[in-house]
Amino acid sequence: MITSRVMAAVAALSVASGLIGGAEAAQATPTACAAGNPLRPTAELFATDNTATITDPDDHRLRTRLDGFELAVDGIAVQNIGLPVGSTLVSGVFWSEERQQATYERSCEFHLACVDATDLHRIADQVRTRFHQESVLTFQHSAPSAPEIDAFTIEVAGVDVHRFRDALVADPTARDHLVGGSITDRGTLILVADLTDLTLTQQFVTGIGGTWTSDSLRYGDREFVA
Repeated sequence: MITSRVMAAVAALSVASGLIGGAEAAQATPTACAAGNPLRPTAELFATDNTATITDPDDHRLRTRLDGFELAVDGIAVQNIGLPVGSTLVSGVFWSEERQQATYERSCEFHLACVDATDLHRIADQVRTRFHQESVLTFQHSAPSAPEIDAFTIEVAGVDVHRFRDALVADPTARDHLVGGSITDRGTLILVADLTDLTLTQQFVTGIGGTWTSDSLRYGDREFVA
């Protein structure tokens, strides 16, 4: 199996080739990389290859490793002069207003380096098209004082899938504002939410026993690429 480290090396070579050779379809620039560390993620991309509606939290499809999907998305990032620097396997929980119930999906949070907003949108759109998704969620990191920030992402330890699902279903306000979230296999909740919902989010996750730490809070620009 090709490891993520090897994929990162391939991507780094692709970035270098684009910079040196002047790729026409997509061009990375040094300013798209994190200052002083080109391997530090500048964006996150949340995606899945699932097209089924899953309502059972014990469905066997929520235990898949998505290895082939991860390699495919890394390849799309590389083709668009992006640098994949790892991913986190998660179980997504979402509230369906139409069905009035929680739905689940196995997905990945992809960490991308050296991508700007245009790169990120293009990568997400290609992932969406290839895997027949309604939308793909992206998050572009920015400084807290940057004028373009409209959202934040936070990692909250101590929350499992069942607890998050039950709390989301029971709280209409949280359902309307947060819609859903992603939980790692180690019980860390990952949320991407509107900046105006920061206080609501903190109250919600601490209310269900999560550990809120400001160190994991990141600001940026959120987009649902559809």
